Amino acid sequence: MVDLYPPTEPYDTGFLDTGDGNRIYYEQLGSPEGKPALIVHGGPGSGAMRRPARSWDPECYRVIRFDQRNCGRSTPHAGDPAADMSLNTTQHLIDDMERLREHLGIERWLLNGASWGSTLLLAYAQQHPERVTQIVIAAITTTRPAETEWLYRGAARFRPEAWDRFREGVPEDERDALDGDWRSLLAAYSRLMEHPDRAVRAKAAADWLAWEDAVISGEPNTIPGMYSNREVDDQIAFVRICSHFFSNGAWLEPDQLLRDAHKLAGIPGVLAHGRHDMGGPPNTAWELAKAWPDARLHIIEDSGHAGSEELNQVIRTAIEDFKHL
Repeated sequence: MVDLYPPTEPYDTGFLDTGDGNRIYYEQLGSPEGKPALIVHGGPGSGAMRRPARSWDPECYRVIRFDQRNCGRSTPHAGDPAADMSLNTTQHLIDDMERLREHLGIERWLLNGASWGSTLLLAYAQQHPERVTQIVIAAITTTRPAETEWLYRGAARFRPEAWDRFREGVPEDERDALDGDWRSLLAAYSRLMEHPDRAVRAKAAADWLAWEDAVISGEPNTIPGMYSNREVDDQIAFVRICSHFFSNGAWLEPDQLLRDAHKLAGIPGVLAHGRHDMGGPPNTAWELAKAWPDARLHIIEDSGHAGSEELNQVIRTAIEDFKHL
């Protein structure tokens, strides 16, 4: 069993100017001379964790955390209706990661993330495999249409009452036109998140997050309010970004990240996924592991999307094993 390290606070913080009006917050923890590792947060739009990093040996790792565009401490914040969401796409985020690597003078780095973070770091690694040493991911997603359809329509068979409330969050005059079309539902929410009235945006965000919470509410080791337990402006930003990305298919071709998994050849990977993950069932992790021979998949029996101590141990062990490679 790998023990947690003492709490590690940032030794450096800053903002990266992207040249298009966005400023990306980043921070560095551990040793400036250590092995570089980038943590890619989920959501999209959740922002990087604020608590100390304890899974990383501070004597061996140089850990970088950053807030993706329009969330967390990055500016402009998506809670501000003036923030231009057309400048926030998967490619923009990939370019930000590469720009950050260059800004920090890093040649290659380990990538770590979960949920949406796994989608983004896989997309980055497939574009820039020469910049990646290893990959460690949990709650694997590739944001292909089948996965998004499951999360925003298929899972309704387990929570029909919650899904009805989610659907009723759309204006009544639009509901009949949805006809169970999950893409139209997400697009309708995306339009609500651009409404000039903050109260309308706040209600839509609350309705969306209530559905997200409902999906994982029956999982083992779930965290009540995992999605909704945030300040209203952060709720608005999270849902504005999520609905923007998911209603546009994250600007990825269907099955793109599985189709191009061969580009990860030679990059060691550790994948950890909960058997009972209702937000993203384990078939995607299984398919990715089959397409990526250098990856080792661990299916965790007591875990859902929120993880578990056993899942966390798999991730910490991988991080520990990779620290001298």
